Amino acid sequence: MGVAIRRAGEEDRADAVRLLDEAFMWDPVSAWVFPAEEHRRRRHGALMDAFFDLALGEGYIDITEDGSAVALWWSVPAGAPEAGGGSAGSGGGAEADGPALLRQAVDPENERVELIGRLTEAAHPTDRAHQYLHMIAVRPDRQGEGLGTALIAAVLERCDAEGLHAYLEASSARSRALYERLGFGVTGAPLDLPDGPRMWPMWREPREGA
Repeated sequence: MGVAIRRAGEEDRADAVRLLDEAFMWDPVSAWVFPAEEHRRRRHGALMDAFFDLALGEGYIDITEDGSAVALWWSVPAGAPEAGGGSAGSGGGAEADGPALLRQAVDPENERVELIGRLTEAAHPTDRAHQYLHMIAVRPDRQGEGLGTALIAAVLERCDAEGLHAYLEASSARSRALYERLGFGVTGAPLDLPDGPRMWPMWREPREGA
C-alpha cells in the first residue's frame, strides 16, 4: 500500500502545528529547550508554529493525505550564510539574526531557544546545496506504520534523480538508526547540548542510478 502525500499550505497550519506539538512535546531536545513541563505545555506550540512559518518561507511542507504525519523541509543553497539555522532558521538573510528573532517571538526569557539555533547553525554544512529535513512528526497512535519513512523517501527519490544532497540532525539514537537505513551518515562531531541530550548531524549523498 502506498502512502498518499501532498504539499501542505497555510490552510494546514492548525492541524500540522497541533501534530508537531503533540509529537515533539516529550522529545529530548524539546524537553531541554523547555525543561519545566508546565512552561513547555504553554510555549512549545508557539515554537512549532514558528517552525511552520520558516518551512513555508524557506522550503516546503509535506503531509500525508490523512494528516497523520508531516515533514518540514528547507531548501538550502550552497554558501548560505545561515544555512539551516537549526531551530532558529535562516529566514531574513545574512542581516537577520534568526536565533535571536525566534527567541523574541516564541519565549523571550528562554535563552535556550536562541542557543540551540546557534549551535545547530554552527554544525550545519554550507558548502553544497541540499534539502534540509528540519522536523518530521507522526501522530503517536500511527507510529510504526512507515509513514515517516514514506515522507522522507519521497524527497530522497527526488534528491537522487536531481543529484541533490540531504541533511538533518537526529535527536535520538533511535532516529539516527532510522536515518542510517535511509542512506544518511553522521557528519562531523556529535552536538552535545549543554547539560542536555546529544544530537547527530547527518548527511546523505545522492545515489546514482537510484
